Amino acid sequence: QVQLVESGGGLVQAGGSLRLSCAASGRSFSWYGMGWFRQAPGKEREFVAGIGWRGSSTYYADSVKGRFTVARDNAGNTVYLQMSSLKPEDTAVYYCAAKAWWDSYFSPNDVDYWGRGTQVTVSS
Repeated sequence: QVQLVESGGGLVQAGGSLRLSCAASGRSFSWYGMGWFRQAPGKEREFVAGIGWRGSSTYYADSVKGRFTVARDNAGNTVYLQMSSLKPEDTAVYYCAAKAWWDSYFSPNDVDYWGRGTQVTVSS
């Protein structure tokens, strides 16, 4: 079992920045590819960014490429999502996700464990 707890969400103006954190507990964090998804009201949950279990590869949705950066700290059992140049369309609940031995893009069906999410609201 892996427990994931997100933090760092909030309200920010367009053009601003936020850093989301996801703290993991349970089985060996370094075994897991980690991802971030988001879900806006009335929309399906979508992949945002991911980092492989080896930590050497990162993956981004086209909509956030160049603005968001994903990173992991295996010693601290934490994965981060640094979000810059935020847009109103980035408004959503952001979820942390984990899949064992994964090093590729995620789809929601791939995920082994989910966090409960953190709200990000970008005002125009």
